[in-house]
Amino acid sequence: MNRWIIASALAVSLIAAAGAPVRGDTNHGKKEVRRADGHAAALGKPGDPAKVTRTVEVEMNDAMRFRPDSITVQRGETIRFVVMNTGKLKHEMVLGTMKELKKHAELMRKFPEMEHADPNQVIVEPGRTGELIWQFTKAGTFDFACLVPGHFEAGMVGKIRVGR
Repeated sequence: MNRWIIASALAVSLIAAAGAPVRGDTNHGKKEVRRADGHAAALGKPGDPAKVTRTVEVEMNDAMRFRPDSITVQRGETIRFVVMNTGKLKHEMVLGTMKELKKHAELMRKFPEMEHADPNQVIVEPGRTGELIWQFTKAGTFDFACLVPGHFEAGMVGKIRVGR
């Protein structure tokens, strides 16, 4: 009898887990919101809209490219990225190191329906415009990419050079 109860409980748990959000958090299907800790922290932090020093327009398209694909900023600048999706597919712009972006792209391939809202990214539906505000606190060369499954692999990446 006990084995049947344990087996039934396990089956119910597995069925529930199959429909549960991938994150395993308590948001129950809501978009995941994370702090910048560990997400693009190597290049800065979410910017204060009142302290934007410059606006940079970025186009995303279905050729799996960003225009421009190379951006130069100065350390300490707070940039407002106005990100336009001129394609017919959903795209996103995610800031980070190449190591972080590759890891995130792999996760997106495994769980393509995963929803998330990190402070270092903007998701833009076709024909729409989004905004991302970021303060670059560290000098160096960093990356940005579209992590919609298949887009990163198709070369939808760019570089951000942060000067001293």
